[in-house]
Amino acid sequence: MEDTRLTVRIDARDQPLLGHGKIRLLEAIGAAGSISAAARTMGMSYRRAWLLVEAMNAAFAEPLVATRPGGGGGAALSPAGSDVLRLYREVEERAEQAARPALRELQARLASR
Repeated sequence: MEDTRLTVRIDARDQPLLGHGKIRLLEAIGAAGSISAAARTMGMSYRRAWLLVEAMNAAFAEPLVATRPGGGGGAALSPAGSDVLRLYREVEERAEQAARPALRELQARLASR
């Protein structure tokens, strides 16, 4: 499956909850230790990243990202954030395994470039 892949979006209460972009942002925050550095690595504005973090934090019973106030305070995934990231990747892997035969067939039917 060269360039055919499955992406997973999870909705809750008729609203988008988690998808590939938000998960990549969580991973980037975990790696970079700040929202601004994560946003830069993703080519995203700080404002956009902050709004996504606020939306994720508001959607869950516990915040996914913990921020440290003050200049250069940084941010980190909370234990809940690490759990949500792990669970999303588990859902993604299970969905990919289940869809693999159909994805192969779709790949075979693509027009050649």
